[in-house]
Amino acid sequence: MNKSLLAKNNLVALILAGGKSSRMGEDKALIPWHNIPMLKRVYQVANKCTEKVYIITPWPEKYQSMLPTECEWLTELKTEGPLVAFAQGLAQINSNWILLLGCDLPLLNSYIIQTWVTQLNQISPEILALVPQKYQRWEPLCGFYRQEIKIELEKIIDRGKNSFQKLLYQIPVQPLSIDSETEKMLFNCNTPLELEMEKKGIIESG
Repeated sequence: MNKSLLAKNNLVALILAGGKSSRMGEDKALIPWHNIPMLKRVYQVANKCTEKVYIITPWPEKYQSMLPTECEWLTELKTEGPLVAFAQGLAQINSNWILLLGCDLPLLNSYIIQTWVTQLNQISPEILALVPQKYQRWEPLCGFYRQEIKIELEKIIDRGKNSFQKLLYQIPVQPLSIDSETEKMLFNCNTPLELEMEKKGIIESG
């Protein structure tokens, strides 16, 4: 990725690794995908596409040993879902743009992310986010957000809301269209069955 482009956009990544993984039954961040823990796979892609990578989690000691020392750790003080975690992380980051990522995106594609990055310097100043959308539903945990979104984040959290969907329908967002390759990239696994079916599908199609 062109580092001058990243510097111009002042783009960093924030990976959320604070989920309880209740439906999966084990920590999704540590589940191996082709022998690499999912959190590490997401980090590797984020590191290719941004200036700096932050990870916010209540348990940094669980993951620090598997990632490079240059990775920056932010402690999640309240485990109240991804919207609150994003707000907590954003309060500790000084950057024009933040690439927000879930830790459970094993098929994350650096080429697609880098293609999206090239659009950032063409976006109107009033647009607060660049997020994939399909069938009127946003994919917020693989999207780009301006630092200025924190004002709207605080408002919606203060009203007792914790939905990314509600937030993104209340602010100016530029949607990213989702084709078949992007849809594949956005796969996130929530249950052991989903994980096994996706692995089986990849093996059979290969």
